[in-house]
Amino acid sequence: MPARELGTVLITGGASGLGAAVAEAVADAGGTPVVADLRPPADGLAHVIVDLADSAAAQAAVEQVAAEHGGLGGVVTAAGIDACGRLVDVDPAAWERVIAVNLLGTAAVVRAALPHLERSRGRVVTVASTLGLRALSDATAYCASKFGVVGFTRALSAEMDGRVGVTLLLPGGMRTPFFDDRPEQYRPGPDARLAPPEEIAAAVVFALSRSAEVDVRELLICPPGESSWP
Repeated sequence: MPARELGTVLITGGASGLGAAVAEAVADAGGTPVVADLRPPADGLAHVIVDLADSAAAQAAVEQVAAEHGGLGGVVTAAGIDACGRLVDVDPAAWERVIAVNLLGTAAVVRAALPHLERSRGRVVTVASTLGLRALSDATAYCASKFGVVGFTRALSAEMDGRVGVTLLLPGGMRTPFFDDRPEQYRPGPDARLAPPEEIAAAVVFALSRSAEVDVRELLICPPGESSWP
């Protein structure tokens, strides 16, 4: 059976890291990637500037992209931030922003996209983490947000069954700038094995391009020896 045409795919966090790799993979597969991020992508792709911590702005950005591109064929919620440290030491505003971007921003984007995806029989891929299944110290904000994405996506999959394809992506550590601004103690060590984001992006395109005959419910992808799994 031939792969489904991707159409327009909205990618949050698509200006860097995994999101940028997904945007490139979507374009290579014949789709039209549109990036939603705080800054424009370096490669000149179509984009909308938005702070995903603002749910109303996130929903408005989705409507703008759908209007400008004649609908949506897919959504990938790759935007993600972190605030490392003990709960009592992390600034409360920074802690809450992690929840706002990673969880509430995901929900806002998906909520706005669903009517468009129902019309196109499109697909959603939410990006959680292996730390959405296993908790670590000094990661309360990130784990809370990603555990939330796991529960949100599993419930959404049941809710949209047969109308919109929903895939939960659980990536392990990747070679992206995600760790660059962290204190040294929270960065991967020099011997850490990290996955190429292009490999994860290829799996995202696989999920997006499946026909309506199947659902790809969950994908857990990590490098061998991943320390946060199992």
